[in-house]
Amino acid sequence: MSYKVKLDVFEGPLDLLLYLIKKEELDIYDIPISKITDQYLEYLEFMKLLDLNIAGEFLVMAATLIHIKSRMLLPPDQLEPEEQEEDPRAELVKRLLEYKKFKEAAGELAHMESHQKHFFPRVGINLDDVPPSEDEFFEASLFDLITAFTKVLKDVPKGAFHQVVKDEFTVSEKMHDILHVMVETPTMLFTELFKKAKNKFEVITIFLALLELIRIKEVIVRQVEPFGNIEIIRNTESIKPAGNTNG
Repeated sequence: MSYKVKLDVFEGPLDLLLYLIKKEELDIYDIPISKITDQYLEYLEFMKLLDLNIAGEFLVMAATLIHIKSRMLLPPDQLEPEEQEEDPRAELVKRLLEYKKFKEAAGELAHMESHQKHFFPRVGINLDDVPPSEDEFFEASLFDLITAFTKVLKDVPKGAFHQVVKDEFTVSEKMHDILHVMVETPTMLFTELFKKAKNKFEVITIFLALLELIRIKEVIVRQVEPFGNIEIIRNTESIKPAGNTNG
C-alpha cells in the first residue's frame, strides 16, 4: 500500500508503553518486561501492516525492550549483595514516570483550556451548535484506534481475506465517503464505519482514511471512558460556511 499516514501528530513509543501498562493493569514499578515487549512488537507489526510511517523512535524503543528482556533472561552474576547490578528496567521505569508526569500536567492544562472556552468562546464558534452533555469524554489515542481496529479485522469473514479484489479503493475516496456520511450522521460509532466493507483491503483503506481525517482535524475521536467504545464526531470548527466567497 503506497499511502502513508505520518505518525508525528500522534503518540510516540513512551505513549504506547504507558497505554499497554494501563490497558493490562500492570505495575509500572515492576513491569513484566517479556509480556510488554511482546505486546509492543505486536503493535509495531500491526502499524507496519497498515503501512504507517513509523518514526525511528519506535524502532529504538523496540531494540531497548529486546535488550532489557535479554538481560533479564540471563542468570544473575555471582556478585556480592552490594555489587549487584541495577535492575535492567530501572532506567526505562524512570523515563516512563517522568513522561507520565509530563503528560498528566499537559492534560490538565488542556482540560483547563477546554473548560475556559465555555466562558470565553473563540470568535466564530457558536456554542449553541455544541450538544450539551453531562458526560466527560476522553480523546481516543492512536493505540485505542488500533486496538479497536484489530477487533474489526477479526470480524471480517475469512473468505473476505482471500477474495480477489476487483474494485480499487483509495484513501482520498474513503475520506470523502466518511465526511459525506457524517453530513447526515455527525456522530457515529467506530465500528459503524466498516459495516459495508467488502474485504480486508477496503477495511484497511477506511481506517487509513479515518487517521488522515483525524490528522487534518476534520473529525474527532473520543471515548466516554478509557478503553471504551470509540465515537467519531464531525469537527464543526473545520466546516467552512457554504456560499461565503467574499473576503
